[in-house]
Amino acid sequence: MRARTTGGKAVQPAVTVDAEVIRKIRQHARSCNKAEVCGVLIGSEDGHGLAIEACIAGANAAQAGTHVTFTQDTWAHIYETKDAQYPDHRIVGWYHSHPGFGVFLSDHDTFIHKNFFSSPLQVAWVYDPHSDEEGCFGWVGKRLERLSEIAVVDRKGGEGAGETGKPEPLGTFEENEEEDLAAEKPDRNEDAPRWLRIAFSVLSYATVLMIGFLIAFYLFPHILIWPVDPTGRPLTDRPIDARSLLREQPPSEGAPAKDKGATEPPKSGSDKEQNVPRQK
Repeated sequence: MRARTTGGKAVQPAVTVDAEVIRKIRQHARSCNKAEVCGVLIGSEDGHGLAIEACIAGANAAQAGTHVTFTQDTWAHIYETKDAQYPDHRIVGWYHSHPGFGVFLSDHDTFIHKNFFSSPLQVAWVYDPHSDEEGCFGWVGKRLERLSEIAVVDRKGGEGAGETGKPEPLGTFEENEEEDLAAEKPDRNEDAPRWLRIAFSVLSYATVLMIGFLIAFYLFPHILIWPVDPTGRPLTDRPIDARSLLREQPPSEGAPAKDKGATEPPKSGSDKEQNVPRQK
């Protein structure tokens, strides 16, 4: 690892970070979207650059909305984890999150870096889980600034395709296939002309209204008429249903109603006498 140089003068250290470390930092930051989280970076250095190979989350840190502080309990947890899991590595920097306010080093962050990570090759990694932006800050001479070049290494690189031995997820293809078929299924109502859809809707509403009217007419209470004379005596033995009056056909206009009980008047005697011969 060599620092990038310009005219023989070192500008910034060469930083190589493992892709798995970046994934863990992001996962830790996203677990707390309203307050900052922190941790340390574990790796190695050769005097010109550093390699970030692991990270340790800072447990029991003093968290707040806009800053985070390493407490004594945090450092105790960090050194205990490092001695157990990374005995041959060293702390090469730290990381923390800026939930929703960008990637930079505040005055508080600069104070932490100058007092706890003052080695020329130690860096500070900042990640914003809201915008998914991240950056690395390091010492460039006597200044602490954002580094422009960072190399990301994938340890799983070189693995052949189809040689992982992992089975296909069950049910995923079938579920996706059913969703695709449902999306591709044509809607017959959309294929019909607009005027036909309107006519069908009007006919459907009219049919429903007619059925409702018939049901109400035959099932709900109706009017009964009981005719009486001026003295209050009923003229019929039973009341008359108003519906029967509606079903009767009225007589044609201009024709007198025919009384069923009436009989034809007898012919006059003069007419009979016309057919009888007169006796002499």
